[in-house]
Order: sequence, then structure tokens, then C-alpha cells
Amino acid sequence: MTIKPSADSTSILTWIKSSYSSNEGPECVEVAATPGTVHIRDSKDPQGPLLAFGHSEWSAFLSITSDRA
Repeated sequence: MTIKPSADSTSILTWIKSSYSSNEGPECVEVAATPGTVHIRDSKDPQGPLLAFGHSEWSAFLSITSDRA
């Protein structure tokens, strides 16, 4: 996966949009990392709900999903 900065500059977090995300498709994911948490949101709904994971949970998620890509 390649990443690019999100256009949303009003947030305190620095959001990174997945290159797999598009304006036409359902894959619309952005991620923002802080020292203790990884935040995930729908890039089409930046004011909507967020998911937040600790770094160990995020690493476990990535190791499982990267094997399936």
C-alpha cells in the first residue's frame, strides 16, 4: 500500500489516505498515528466515527491482513 496525505487539514491529527481509496469506490480509508494510538476513519466522512487501536493491536491487524492482500 502506498500512502498520500489527506486533504483534510482542519484536524489535529495528520491523516494519511490509502492509495487504494478512491472517490468512486467503497475503499475509503485514512489512518492517523499518535504515540500511543492508531486512528482509522472513512475518508468520505471525515467528521464521522473513528476507530482507535493501540500499536500492538494495529500491528497484529496488519500482519493478518497483509497475508491476504
